[in-house]
This record gives sequence, structure tokens and C-alpha cells, in this order.
Amino acid sequence: MDSQTIQKHFRARFAAEPTLLVRAPGRINLIGEHTDYNGGFVLPAAIDKAIWLAASPRPDGRFVFFAADLGEAFATPDGAAVVFQTEKSWANYLLGVVSEARKDGLDFGGLNVAFGGDIPLGAGLSSSAALESAMMCALDRAFGLGLSKMDIVRLAQRGENLFVGMKCGIMDMFASVMGRAHHVVRLDCRSLDFEYFPFAPDALSLLLLDSRVKHRLVDSEYNTRRGECEAGVGILKKADPSIATLRDVSPGFLEEHRARLPATIAKRCQFVVEEIARVGQACAALQRGDFREVGRLMFAGHDGLNLQYEVCVPETNFLVERARGRALGARQMGGGFGGCTLNLLKTTDMEQFVEETSAAYRRVFGLDLKAYPVRLSDGIG
Repeated sequence: MDSQTIQKHFRARFAAEPTLLVRAPGRINLIGEHTDYNGGFVLPAAIDKAIWLAASPRPDGRFVFFAADLGEAFATPDGAAVVFQTEKSWANYLLGVVSEARKDGLDFGGLNVAFGGDIPLGAGLSSSAALESAMMCALDRAFGLGLSKMDIVRLAQRGENLFVGMKCGIMDMFASVMGRAHHVVRLDCRSLDFEYFPFAPDALSLLLLDSRVKHRLVDSEYNTRRGECEAGVGILKKADPSIATLRDVSPGFLEEHRARLPATIAKRCQFVVEEIARVGQACAALQRGDFREVGRLMFAGHDGLNLQYEVCVPETNFLVERARGRALGARQMGGGFGGCTLNLLKTTDMEQFVEETSAAYRRVFGLDLKAYPVRLSDGIG
């Protein structure tokens, strides 16, 4: 669903022209999974698939939303009421940023909103973060709040953490807001310092393969993994009180004190510590133009997600195994338990790779694979 279609939905729903139109892209993460909430580094990028949000202020202070992809509407009963929704749960992503912005004392009225897009839902491309970022941007522009891009990022994250209840890190919103075309961005999730790295390799492309599987475990297990990492920090802190997150733990220190940790927690910590290191190695490889090394690190990251963090499923493991020997690199991307794999491969090999992998996937799982070539795009606007 593109910008013109969203504007048509807005006109049909509200019998008026929208006064602003916001594009908030989805994101990929080249490497650095589950490191953001551990104070580490990530290497995401905005992509050319996005949420489009059309909006206009309302005089009565109410919020009226239309989810064009779902064909569903939601309205607050009055200007003051922002209540968690159990039935139309999609509305919580918009209401959450309203709630958090109000906590900061920001002064704004109501909005009519229509939104939709072409980010595949349930594929791990952070459509929810894009929607939250788009809503916060719309509030800022509609009411002249004077927010910086990082203000929008933080409020969008707080909406998901504190209102929706998903304890995600800051990476998804950051990538959607701060992306730059033809670049990945290394984000220090502790200091929020960031640096762009060119990513426009000759004759290579990025391809998403959507497994079309999204296990219900993802939200609960995501929060469980976060708790396991925090438990590991609590134990390791007894050996070194300066440790605040797994970012502060070196591979050598972890190995030295591994016996202190329960076996499962030790595996979780090992993955995060090694994955943080892989981000640094990938950045160095990008500076050298060594995309074979980038691909090797992607495969290594997937193996860690599968064996140490245990968030992979048979479907995504199958897709990554199919990529070995056919692509430079591949890995499951996102929170886990389904979604997409990210593949780095020769552009000339893409068509045959998709055709053969789709046929094999259909034979084994009885599912039609969806393939999305992606380009790296600018962030919100």
C-alpha cells in the first residue's frame, strides 16, 4: 500500500484532505541481534518498505485511527482517555506514544489518522516501530512540538516498552528514524553514539526470505531472554562490580567465570558477548570492502542464535542451510521464532536462488515462500 492509496483512504474516511503525510521505513539488521538491550552495538539500516501515515488535527482532542491494511477503525471516547486496548490491539502502538508524550508534558490536540504500508507484517522488519515513529513524527509536525529525531526515537521506544509492554531495545525505532540511503549505521545502544558505514556493494544484493511463520512464543520468549541476560549480569557482577551490562563482559572474562553461571544463562551470555564482537568485526570488514567476511559473520551469527540463544525454528534454519554455498551470508533476523532470513548474495544469482529455495521450501513445509529484495533507504520523513 503506497502513499497515494493511504491518502485516498484518509479522504474516504474523514471527508477531508490530510494536512501531513509521514513515511516511516521498516528496517533490517545486518548483524547484532539481541545486543541492543544488553548495552551493545547493532548494525541496522532503513529499507525501501515503509508505513505511510496521513493525518490532520481534530478540534475536539479525540484520536480517530483507521488501519487501512486491516480495514478497521478505532476512536478514543474523548480527548483525555488513552486506555490500553485488548480487542483492537494495533491501536496500542499509536496510543502508546500519545501516552508517553503526555507524560513529558507535551501539549497537543487530537488527530485523524489513516495508515498502512508495504512492510510485511510478522516478518521481523519492525512495522510496529515504524508505526510508533510515524505517529510521534505526526504529533510533532502537526502541533509544532519542536522534537529532535532522537526525541522521536526515545518516545516511540517508551510507547512500546511502557504502554504496549514489549521490552524491546532502541534499535528498531532508531533505524526507522535515522536511516540513510546506501548505508548501515552502527549504533552504540548505551551512549546512543552512531556512525554510518557505506553499504552499496557492486554486484551484490540483500534479499529477505519471509518464512511466513511467526510462532506465538516470540513476545514471551523475548522478555525471557532479556531476563536471562540480566540474571547473568547479576552473577558476573559479583566477580567484577563494574559490570553493568553484557557489553562490559569480554569473551575471556566470561570463559573464566563461566562455572558461576547456570548452563542456560551461560549460553545466552556467550551469544551476546560474541555477537557484540561480530558487529565490530563486520564494521572493519565493511571499511575494507570485504563482503565475504561480512557474509561469514552473518552465518556465524545465525549459528549462535540457533545453538546458544535458541530462538530459531526449523523453517528459518532450513532457509539458512539452503543459503550455505549459494550466498555469501544468511541469518535469521529479528526477535526470533520465525520471520525473515536476511541473505547477502550475488545479484545475478538471486532469481535462481529464490526459485530453487522456494521449490524446496514448499516441498518440505508446504508453505509458499515470499521473497523481498531490499534497498537501503533514508529514514523517516
